Amino acid sequence: MTDGLKMSNVSHMFGDNRVLHEVSFDVAPGELVCLLGPSGCGKTTALRLAAGLEQLQVGEITVSDQVVARPGEYVEPEKRGVGMVFQDYALFPHLNVSKNIGFGLRHFSESERSEAIKKALAQVGMADYLNAFPHELSGGQQQRIALARALAATPRIMLLDEPFSGLDVARRADLRDTTLHVLKNAGIATVMVTHDPQEAMYMADRIIIMNEGAIMQDGTPEELYFHPDNRFVASFFGEVNHFSAKVSNGTIFTPVGEITNVEYDDGTDVDVLIRPEGLHVGDAVNGHDILANVDAVRVLGEVNLMHLTLQKGGHIHARVPRRFSTLNQNSVAITLDPEMTFVFPMS
Repeated sequence: MTDGLKMSNVSHMFGDNRVLHEVSFDVAPGELVCLLGPSGCGKTTALRLAAGLEQLQVGEITVSDQVVARPGEYVEPEKRGVGMVFQDYALFPHLNVSKNIGFGLRHFSESERSEAIKKALAQVGMADYLNAFPHELSGGQQQRIALARALAATPRIMLLDEPFSGLDVARRADLRDTTLHVLKNAGIATVMVTHDPQEAMYMADRIIIMNEGAIMQDGTPEELYFHPDNRFVASFFGEVNHFSAKVSNGTIFTPVGEITNVEYDDGTDVDVLIRPEGLHVGDAVNGHDILANVDAVRVLGEVNLMHLTLQKGGHIHARVPRRFSTLNQNSVAITLDPEMTFVFPMS
């Protein structure tokens, strides 16, 4: 895999605490992969090992098919061809933008360094800020400079550690879009750490979901959202309605409808997870409908979230289009969407 990153069977411990357990993945040139998971799941440790900021204990890491880390072998961070953007920007406050970017280009000639600085600033839309100091810039502008600094050295691999978490919603959206297009245009293999599922789905070609130091699932955003391997992955991408049930005659009976053609044996106890958009809401027209009372409706931009209480008992949430004919009704009918319903055996 030319010019890409590969981590093979990487495990890591801090004292008696195992933070990574046999983690393996690769990233191709031009591909953006997100490591997604809760705090403490090991994703930042994986990033630091790839960057060379931690000594590898078990496994192997290669960049452009060259080994940069294995037990007993270690290539310094500056020799790995890796660029890194931190959550806190890490700009030198006493240096202007030009000198911040040029700091890591000391092996360039003066003319090469000047050209690389100007090119990197143009890539992130900051060409007019060559002589500005960090304190004169907004948080979003500082993060653009941090990205430019990483790009200036023309890295083979880019590593991003929660790069947008310190920004407000508007700046975050703008900078995410800029970063995505800059990295795609540069064709750099990129790994980004985040704990935000929506951010991962916006940015990533592939998402690697991690929990307790292990990979739960590796796939495209579509694969993970519509075909999760387990309950953790299904629930990590947002709120779900959860029911416990038992398989009977190849069918699962839930308070919001039946699930047929179940692959588990009769008598198996299962968890049923249904995304809010997997509950279709309509007019109550006959006595066979599954009915729910409307408790509240909350606007979430393009969709509305309905808080519902089933007339047979139980509180559920449904996500519906913003312009919806049944919003003012006191009670509605519920229909289950099998594509948004996931069944897993109870562990």
